[in-house]
Amino acid sequence: MRFGLLGTGYWAAETQGAALAAHPGADLVGVWGRDEAKAAALAGRYGATPYTDLDALLSEVDAVSIALPPDVQAELAVRAATAGKHLLLDKPLAVDTAAADRIVAAVRERGLSSVVFFTNRFRDNIVRFVEETAVTGGWLGARVTQFASIYQPGNPYGASPWRRERGALWDIGPHVLSVVLPVLGPVAEVSAVGGPRDTTHLTLRHAGGAVTTASLTLDAPAGAMLRDTDFYGEHGVASMPVPEGSAASAFGAAVDRLRKGGPEPCDVGFGREVVAVLEAGDIALREKRPVAVA
Repeated sequence: MRFGLLGTGYWAAETQGAALAAHPGADLVGVWGRDEAKAAALAGRYGATPYTDLDALLSEVDAVSIALPPDVQAELAVRAATAGKHLLLDKPLAVDTAAADRIVAAVRERGLSSVVFFTNRFRDNIVRFVEETAVTGGWLGARVTQFASIYQPGNPYGASPWRRERGALWDIGPHVLSVVLPVLGPVAEVSAVGGPRDTTHLTLRHAGGAVTTASLTLDAPAGAMLRDTDFYGEHGVASMPVPEGSAASAFGAAVDRLRKGGPEPCDVGFGREVVAVLEAGDIALREKRPVAVA
């Protein structure tokens, strides 16, 4: 499958580009970016061609891999799908459901394959955990704590403008939902309050009656970083294991699934479901009231 890589940042270079260049079933044809010099450098690193004209790149590939901020990704994903290209996208799919709906419509109207890269959902041990936990059933809810600390010196994500603007809800929230939704089902209503150090505390009422509580921040003190996801219910407690493998190897699995085609649990439809919950959480946080999920 011939790929075009859209984006030139750290994630594009070290995860998506690295995985595409190493994958035996992928041909990284070209790189396009908003910074032409960076696109040229990244293309040179992986033996690809830099493009300044996105349409020219689209004409040479079967699929695009996008590593750009979600608002930019949404626009380019529709453009690529309209050109008939399969989509390997990053999370979150978009920053509102209207944009997510446009992507879903463009993909479905043309019968394209799509994968949204929720990193843990492409790691073998997490895939097994999610599938086994969903089959077990009887869960009353989940308790999640995700305290990251990306603003420490040397962290490659700390300078990301969209992460500073959108916070942990939109950066970490998709990872949480990617694991919780397959086990507990759709979310009907979201409540949210803010806390110190830009922490967001969510309460998610699932349509089936279960409740998830999640506390998220990108700005935890260096000594207070936590990553816990626990389901509790009739059969006791199931704790998500520590993810295994690199992000690049997980992205290679995402490439495999895009190439395979067919039903995909992390397609743009699922990506849209995640965006709807995040959008409701955003409103709940600002307006200090429970919000129904669109």
